[in-house]
Amino acid sequence: MENITVIIMLLFGVAFLGILSTKYKFPFPIVLVLCGVVISVIPGLPVIALSPDVVFIIFLPPLLYHAAWHTSWHDFKGSIRSISLAAIGLVIFTTVAVAVTAHYLIDDMGWPLAFLIGAIVSPPDAVAATSITKGLGLQPRLISILEGESLVNDASGLVAYKYALAAITAGNFVLWEAGLNFLVVAGAGVLVGLGLGYLMYQVHKRFVTDPVLDVTLTFLTPFASYLLAEHFHFSGVLAVVTTGLYLSFRSDEILTHRSRVMSTTVWDVVTYILNGLIFILIGLQLRQIMDGMGDYSKVSLALWGVAISFVVIVVRFFWVIPAAMLPRYLSKKIRTTEEFDPRNLVVFGWAGMRGVVSMAAALALPLALPDGTIFPHRNLVIYLTFCVILSTLVLLGFTLPWIIKKMKMEPYSIYAEEYEVRNMVVSQTITHIEDNLSLLQDDLLHNIKSKYEVKYNRLQKTDLPANFFGKGETLAGNIFNEFTQLQIDLLNVERKKVQELHRNGSANEEILRKIERELDLEETRLSMDMYDG
Repeated sequence: MENITVIIMLLFGVAFLGILSTKYKFPFPIVLVLCGVVISVIPGLPVIALSPDVVFIIFLPPLLYHAAWHTSWHDFKGSIRSISLAAIGLVIFTTVAVAVTAHYLIDDMGWPLAFLIGAIVSPPDAVAATSITKGLGLQPRLISILEGESLVNDASGLVAYKYALAAITAGNFVLWEAGLNFLVVAGAGVLVGLGLGYLMYQVHKRFVTDPVLDVTLTFLTPFASYLLAEHFHFSGVLAVVTTGLYLSFRSDEILTHRSRVMSTTVWDVVTYILNGLIFILIGLQLRQIMDGMGDYSKVSLALWGVAISFVVIVVRFFWVIPAAMLPRYLSKKIRTTEEFDPRNLVVFGWAGMRGVVSMAAALALPLALPDGTIFPHRNLVIYLTFCVILSTLVLLGFTLPWIIKKMKMEPYSIYAEEYEVRNMVVSQTITHIEDNLSLLQDDLLHNIKSKYEVKYNRLQKTDLPANFFGKGETLAGNIFNEFTQLQIDLLNVERKKVQELHRNGSANEEILRKIERELDLEETRLSMDMYDG
């Protein structure tokens, strides 16, 4: 009971830090890793450790599923070459480079354990990359590659992790067998993910009509996909990612608007808590981990942490240049159809932040081998993983915005693209009204057409696409937002009356709650229309 109280209080602390992170525009992943450091030095806190067997089950399925759900399939497919080179080639390259470094630098570090360290720290983190690059005006293709890489490389890194772990626990490893098994395990994992995704698609579409049940099933689906694949010794990670991509692409067919609103809220809360919890757990274990490495000198530990982190950062830059330039050299089609900006290579290299997946993999290491002996260097592996996460998040995360500014990269405005999409949607709706609703009563036709004409006219009064980042930005935003803000102000007038009736007890509570929810949803919709430039 005491341990649960401590975790809940620390989660309150993480939530408070999240408030400060939002207020002062400080990347939350950096807050989390620094929070883990602070927790580790607070005296009197208990050591709390989850069973290694359940770490993966609790953390990986929902976090990977959430990332897959928010990945565009079209963008993913359009950047599949670059994503594959990064998510598979770069992961293997990083794993080997870290393994060689660890093997020759650290005493008594065998090859299987060295490769295990490399596999753990090789995949960058999707949440960290998107959180830190958000609002920096990066090109959509570069963002798609970063997100796709972070999604798929978790699978390739964790498959390598399992083979390295098997080599340690079983004491044997054959390279060609591992390569063949990798293809079988990965391919079967994808098939399991597709199969379960299709099954859940049919369940949602044919049977489920209640938003609460919809959200409950979306929450249980990643666990089912992961456990089913792992039961047959296939890749649970790839199964979860595949299921997420499959169902996300068809979410408009299987979820109602109420289900989507509720699902987004629930999943944001779940992933927020899980990300905070993993770093709270490492903070509560870090002191014990450091105490368990008394055989190593502090100088050696510092040297190893810096060296492994340096290799992780540097090999990404060594990989990115030939991986980007060689396909362009070999293919005329790529040279003519894909724009090339060498500054994007720098940004990609600099965006290799590690995060929660690496930490979960380290914490999931078994405490002992099958013969009962203590798992070799377990504390050291967790320590080195934390060093890599800390150095990449703090060093790369803090400096990335500065690097982008120094390279004078022209920011990309997604708002300009949004303007064009809104224009197409509103114009199509007006055309539909004119072509198909002309027989409605005059008053009704006038009112409904006026609503969309107001939307259209608002769009035409903004010069946002032409100069979003220029001097006309504030004026354009004010013009576009004026009508929306007026509607929000009127909603607040309605809400005050509802609150008055609630306080007085002069109306049925169920009716008031329903009206309040309608007002909240409408204000949410209107707030999403607002430009916050």
